[in-house]
Amino acid sequence: MLKAIIFDLDNTLIDFRKFKHTCCEKAISAMIRNGLKIPKKQGMDILYKLFEQYSMEDKNIFQKFLKKITGEVDYQKLAIAVNAYRRARIGILSPYPGTKKVLSTLNKKGYKLAIVSDAPKLKAYLRLTAMKIENYFDVIVTLEDTGRTKPSKLPFKAAISELKVKPSQCLMVGDMPHRDMKGAKKLGMKTCFAKYGYPHEMKKKAWDYEINEVSELLDIIEK
Repeated sequence: MLKAIIFDLDNTLIDFRKFKHTCCEKAISAMIRNGLKIPKKQGMDILYKLFEQYSMEDKNIFQKFLKKITGEVDYQKLAIAVNAYRRARIGILSPYPGTKKVLSTLNKKGYKLAIVSDAPKLKAYLRLTAMKIENYFDVIVTLEDTGRTKPSKLPFKAAISELKVKPSQCLMVGDMPHRDMKGAKKLGMKTCFAKYGYPHEMKKKAWDYEINEVSELLDIIEK
């Protein structure tokens, strides 16, 4: 019997790719307006290659970007980029349509809810509180709680332990098959692929359920 639903955060409950792209575009545009000699598209391409090399959560990404472009960190341009990024993120972070209704319905039906995210704790809470959805969750597990990222079993085990349920009583909902689905499957959890958050086609379906929007999760629960 299903008793708990565990969610990934980025690109499962929030459109993090769109959010990140918008903020980074604003930051690079601001640097260009203040003397950085590079076309915006080229700058975005370089920035995203750095994200691939390091992390989407790298707090020093604009320092690395400036050093890559100019060979040094211009702190005036760095400050301009950071301020533009911060201004852009205010007001644009929001959950996918229908998310709050789904979470509220699951709460009313008595399901325990959790977050398992690879994001650092502060960043995860900043996103959750900005969207005003943090109070829907009984448990929130982030990078600092185990020191391991998915698909390691440890973050999932931490959530299951706090929820006081068995793995077979949990459904994991996430957008990254090689992280969310793989990690949950190792423990014997049911899995649901949030297809709307993953930009690539998957040839092999290694999950139990698939949804194209958040609201479809309720249909799966009813079944």
